[in-house]
Amino acid sequence: MQIAILLIMLALLQYTYFTMVTGISRGKYNVKAPATTGHETWECLYRVQQNTLEQLVVFIPATLAFAHYVSLTWVIVPGAGYLIGRQVFAMMYVKNPPKRAVGMIMTVFSNLALILGTIIVIAINFGS
Repeated sequence: MQIAILLIMLALLQYTYFTMVTGISRGKYNVKAPATTGHETWECLYRVQQNTLEQLVVFIPATLAFAHYVSLTWVIVPGAGYLIGRQVFAMMYVKNPPKRAVGMIMTVFSNLALILGTIIVIAINFGS
């Protein structure tokens, strides 16, 4: 279970980083709290933070379920895909928002692998 917990902790650390960058950037781009609109770059940073929060809601329980029911070892593949996908999403969203799709696709496929892998293994073992 250590790998799954490590992946989750890394995802939370990544989210904390995105949150800090967003908060610090308020001053840089003169977006006064509680505003959620302002400078275009700041809005991109804010969307990265919010979208990552939305994806964490899926990633955390799916990672734990996959590690428990499917594989304590193989959880690293979709887990790493999620982390890399989030980083690609963040970099591309700020640099060129229409190009963020690659990172989003990596994130969604990683989450789907965790969810569907767990469902399939549970369904196969349901009657056993």
